[in-house]
Amino acid sequence: MSGKLWGVGLGPGDPELVTVKAARIIGAADVIAFHSARHGRSISRATAAPYMRAGQLEEHLVYPVTTETTDHPGGYQGAIDEFYESAAARLAEHLAAGRTVALLAAGDPFFYSSFQHMHRRLADRFESEIIPGVTSVSAASAALGTPLVEGEQVLSVLPGTMPVEELTERLRTADAAAIMKLGRTYPNVRQALSDAGRLDDAYYVERASSTRQRVLRAADVDEASVPYFAITIVPGPTPQTRITLTRQDSATERSNPSTAAAIDPAVAPGDSRGEVVVVGLGPGAAEWTTPEVTRALAEATDIVGYATYVNRVPERAGQRRHSSDNKVESERAAMALDLAKAGHKVVVVSGGDPGVFAMAAAVVEESADPQWRDVPVRVLPGVTAASAVASRMGAPLGHDFAMLSLSDRLKPWEVVAGRISAVAAADMAFAVYNPASSQRTWQVGAMRDLVLEHRKPETPVVIGRDVGGPTETVRVVTLGDLDPAEVDMRTLLIIGASTTTVFDAPSGPRVYTSRRYGD
Repeated sequence: MSGKLWGVGLGPGDPELVTVKAARIIGAADVIAFHSARHGRSISRATAAPYMRAGQLEEHLVYPVTTETTDHPGGYQGAIDEFYESAAARLAEHLAAGRTVALLAAGDPFFYSSFQHMHRRLADRFESEIIPGVTSVSAASAALGTPLVEGEQVLSVLPGTMPVEELTERLRTADAAAIMKLGRTYPNVRQALSDAGRLDDAYYVERASSTRQRVLRAADVDEASVPYFAITIVPGPTPQTRITLTRQDSATERSNPSTAAAIDPAVAPGDSRGEVVVVGLGPGAAEWTTPEVTRALAEATDIVGYATYVNRVPERAGQRRHSSDNKVESERAAMALDLAKAGHKVVVVSGGDPGVFAMAAAVVEESADPQWRDVPVRVLPGVTAASAVASRMGAPLGHDFAMLSLSDRLKPWEVVAGRISAVAAADMAFAVYNPASSQRTWQVGAMRDLVLEHRKPETPVVIGRDVGGPTETVRVVTLGDLDPAEVDMRTLLIIGASTTTVFDAPSGPRVYTSRRYGD
């Protein structure tokens, strides 16, 4: 029996706008498939994350190009067509094996969605069903708080990629219009609105329903800052109520403060308390969370982070908690900065130290965006997982050492392998983070083989799992006997150098890397 393909409409971005049926299918599917650009961040996966379950297979379909040029012999269209064929083949393998596949689609699967290309290539061979979703047009209309059409009025949905002349002509005769696919097309869209005499009646909605939503007059938008996930609305009926615009970014709002609306009623406009504090909770044991971090957690209005770490923070009355999946670092950082910009005191939590393969990098990188340059950001250190594991065995990191991540989600494996070889050749001990996951199991063996090209099989390796947690185990094996099957995402490895020594003590094996070198 073949599996079933589900086209799952997720709505415009707010996880609470996912339908009951979509949530049920996401949780039940064998495979979750989703698209993203080459940066790896998927809005669809972030929206679906609260409804996913542990152990589901994931197919991350990465576009080879979006708006950039390509050297593909078939040009942009050739590269995209080849990508869709390859992506459809990947999903077909799961379907042929009898697995159900939930292919996520922002908005509605049949409304300007990439799902359509997969459906065209798969629906004639496999059973499929579509779960409709709230469209961005509906979400943008709701964000404006004014009717889109009424009575006999006709709504025109127009792509911003149309030639200016044709777009202008359609806008002249439209009762109401929604213009999609903005991004780099926005200068032409604004020109068409102006030429059609509709610019003063048009509104711009960015990332409708999300924590990063912005509502502006179309004439006030900075053309250089328009993302693809934005839409321009020309309502049919004349608005009878005041449309709430986003104060910070609208020139009209700045010159007319009486029309400005507070972003959050709990925080007074102009409140300067807002900031983002990125903290490390330590590896697991409560006593490894520093007093400085504990104070920051107590003072926060909002806690933001991966659900596993948020759950380690004691709940406090009136404090809001924003949990998300561990693969949406940039989206999580942007949400924290938005909250702080609105006057909230936000703490972003990480395990271990936030500056070591954790959230500090994501938050600081996002904060470089001009829209958040004025938001204060602080980083509070924590006990690293490497330090915790090392302490259980003595001092395996007592001399020069390195820290590496085996994850190839944000960098290609070739880069990881090159760094492993370089560190191994330099004869330094090194700590290995993110060694494996449920979908990524082969890298530990590959790392072991690379290191064995430079170090003896007898080299000590410390294996620490859930250190500081209730199921903690720490032991020493040799590099030659390192079994990848014993390593998972909750494990940290320390690979010894030529000067790393193991000896027996009354409490068990003890390990150190000498700070002295022989002749």
